[in-house]
Amino acid sequence: MERLPAGAAVALRGGCPGSPTCGPWEMRERLGAGGFGNVSLYQHRESGARLAVKACRLELSARHQERWRHELQILRSLNHPNVVKAQDLPEDLDFLVNDVPLLAMEYCSRGDLRKLLNAPENCCGLKESQVLSVLSDVGSGIQYLHENRIIHRDLKPENIVLQDEAGKVIYKIIDLGYAKDLDQGSLCTSFVGTLQYLAPELFENSPYTKTVDFWSLGTVVFECITGFRPFLHNQQPFAWHEKIKRKDPKCIFAWEEMTGEVKFSAYLPTPNSLCSTIVESVEPWLQMMLTWDPQQRGGGVDPNTNSYRCFQVMEQLLSLKIVHILNMTSAKILSYPLHPEESLHSLQVRIESDTGISLGNQELLLEMGSCLDPRKPASQCVIDGVKGWDSYMVYLFDKSKTTYEGPFASRTLSDSVNYIVKDSKIQLPVFQLRKIWAEAVHYVIGLKDDYSRLFQGQRAAMLSLLRYNTNLTNRKNNMISASQQLKAKLDFFRQSIHLDLERYSDQMTYGISSEKMLKAWKDMEEKASLCEKVADIGSLDEQIMALHTEIVELQRSLHVRRQNDVMENLRRRPCDHHVYSDSTEMVRIIVQTVQSQDWVLKELFRHLSKLLGCKQKIIDLLPSIDVALNSIKEADNSVMQMQGKRQREIWHLLKIACVRMWLSQATLAEQPVQNPPSLRYREAHLSSRSVHSAFRCQQSQQPSVALTWFFLLGCPGEGNGAPVTLLAEDGWVGKVTLDAAVQS
Repeated sequence: MERLPAGAAVALRGGCPGSPTCGPWEMRERLGAGGFGNVSLYQHRESGARLAVKACRLELSARHQERWRHELQILRSLNHPNVVKAQDLPEDLDFLVNDVPLLAMEYCSRGDLRKLLNAPENCCGLKESQVLSVLSDVGSGIQYLHENRIIHRDLKPENIVLQDEAGKVIYKIIDLGYAKDLDQGSLCTSFVGTLQYLAPELFENSPYTKTVDFWSLGTVVFECITGFRPFLHNQQPFAWHEKIKRKDPKCIFAWEEMTGEVKFSAYLPTPNSLCSTIVESVEPWLQMMLTWDPQQRGGGVDPNTNSYRCFQVMEQLLSLKIVHILNMTSAKILSYPLHPEESLHSLQVRIESDTGISLGNQELLLEMGSCLDPRKPASQCVIDGVKGWDSYMVYLFDKSKTTYEGPFASRTLSDSVNYIVKDSKIQLPVFQLRKIWAEAVHYVIGLKDDYSRLFQGQRAAMLSLLRYNTNLTNRKNNMISASQQLKAKLDFFRQSIHLDLERYSDQMTYGISSEKMLKAWKDMEEKASLCEKVADIGSLDEQIMALHTEIVELQRSLHVRRQNDVMENLRRRPCDHHVYSDSTEMVRIIVQTVQSQDWVLKELFRHLSKLLGCKQKIIDLLPSIDVALNSIKEADNSVMQMQGKRQREIWHLLKIACVRMWLSQATLAEQPVQNPPSLRYREAHLSSRSVHSAFRCQQSQQPSVALTWFFLLGCPGEGNGAPVTLLAEDGWVGKVTLDAAVQS
C-alpha cells in the first residue's frame, strides 16, 4: 500500500475538477458525505464494474486511525444480504488518504431511503409492500448486527440504501458508524443533523445498549408508514425532548394542536397505505420500539429464545398470509389474514358475511383471469414472497349481476383538505400547509390508484372472458367437426341405400325378395333425413360468430385511459420564502382529478358490464353446444348402426343366393330336368325348442342356438312328410322332415 500523491488525494476529497482517474478506475459521481468521509462512485473503464469508495476527509488522531482500521476489519468480516458488503480494494485504489486506507463497498444503484421518502407520491408514507420490505430487510440487518455484537447507533433513512437484485428491491444498511467519534462527551457534535432518529439515552449522553437501534428502527418504520417522524416532527429534539419523555409507554405518536397543546396517541395516524390487518399488527410492534425506557424497549428478552420479543413480533407480522380482495361491485378492498390450511370455502363464507354476495354467486379471479380452484386451500390467493395489497390482488365478482353501475362517489376528503377546498384562497402558515398539501396529494394519488386497481379488475374480467371464449371456440370446433363428419356419413349412406334400393328393385321380380327388409330400408332412409336436420348447426354457429365479433370489439376498446400525470403538477414549489400562502393551485388539481375520475369510472364500468354480458352469453351458449354435440354423436351412431345392419342384410341375401344356386345344382345333378322348378323361400323365426318339436332332424349337425333365422327351401307341391332344406343364419344347411302342423 502506498500513500496517495498530494494531487490525487485532493481529487478524492473533491477538490479537483472533472473525474479523477486512478488507473482504469474513474470517479463518476459523489454519492454522499459523512462525518469523517466522502463516498464516491468509481467505475472500471473496461469491465464496467462499479464500486462505492469511502475515503477519510479529516486528519485523524492515532487512536482514531486505529479505530478506523479496526472497524474496517469488522466490516469485511460481515456477510448479510441487508448489510452493505465490503469489497476487495483494487490495486489501483490501494493507497492511503489521511494515513488511513480507502474502503471499497458494493454500489447500490437505487439511492437511499431518504430519496424514496422525498418523492411526492410518498408524502404520506410508502406503499404497504415497501413498508413491509423495509421492516423485513432493515430489521433483519439490525438483528444480524446485534448477533455480531455490533450497535449501529446512527440508523436513519440516509443510511439505508436500495439495490436491485433479481428484479426485487433490497434494502441494505450502510455507514455503520465505525469511523465516527462516539465518545460520550462529543456525541451530540458527532450527530449534528441526525438527532431526530437518536434514542433518548444517546441524546442525554447516558449509558446505552443495543436498544438504541430499536428506537431508531421504530422511528424509521413510522416515517415510512406516515411520511413523517412520530414525535413533534416539526420541532428539533431539543424542543420536544422534555415534552415527550413522560409519554405513556404505548404512545407512538405526538402532535401539537394550534393552541400549542401536545396530544398523544397509541395508534397510527391517517392517512397511510396499510390495510387494517397490518395496522393492527404493526402498532403493538411500534409501541415496543418507541418505549422511552431503554430497559423496556424492544419488549425485553424472551428467556426461552434469549432474543428480544420485538424480533419475534416482527417475524409473526411478516409471516402473516393476507389475501387482499377487491370487491368489483363496491370498489372496496377486503383483507383477510388466512388461518393455516384454511379452505377456500371457509374464506368464501367470510366474504359472504362481509359483502352479502352468496357463496354460489361469488367469482374470485386472479390477475390473469383464472378462477380459484375450490379443491385447493385459500393460500392459493397468496404468492410466496409477495406482500402488500398494492402488489397482488384477487378480484371478486357477483355472478348474479351482468350490469355494474359502479361506485361513482369519490373517496372522502380529510378534514384539513376539505377545509382548503371550501376556501382555497385562505392564507395559512406554510408549515401547516405542507401537511395539508401532503394529504391532498395523497388523496389525488389515492383516486389514481383506485382507478388503476379497478382497471386491473376489468382486465382480469377480460382475460376470464377470453378463457371462456377459448373454451367456446374449442367446443364450437368440436361441434363443427362432428357435424361435418355426420354430413359426410349421411351423404355416403343416402347414396349407398339409394343404389341398394335400385338394385333390389331390379332383381326382385326374378330373384330374392323380402317385404320386411324393404320396409326396414325405407325406414332407414327416413331416419337419415331426420339425422340431416341434427347436423344443421347454422343458427348456433351464427350466434357464436356474432359473439366472437363482439368480444373482439371489446378487446379493441379495452385500453388504459391515461389520466393526467398529476405528479408533474404537484412538484414542490419554492414556497419557503413566504410565511403564508393560499391553496388555489392545489384545490384546482383536486377538482380536476375528481371530475376526471367520475368520467373514467363510468366508462370503465360500462365496458365491464359489456364484458360480463358477453361472458353470460357464453355461459348460456355452452349447454346448447353440448346438446347439439350429443345429438350429433347420437345421430352419427344411429347412421353407423343402420349402415351396419343393412350391410349384414345384404350379406344374408348373398348367402341365400349362394345356397339356392348350390341346391339348384345339386337337384339337377340327382334328377336332371330341362326346366327345373323355381325355388321359393320362407322366413321363419324359430326358437331351438320349436325346431326340436316341429322338425325331425335328419342330420346330426343341427345348430344349437337360442334364437336364429331359418330360411325354408323346397319345391312347390311337396306333400306332408317331404324332406325340406333349412338354411340357418350362420350358414348351416340341413334337411329336415316338415310336420303337417308346421307346413300349414
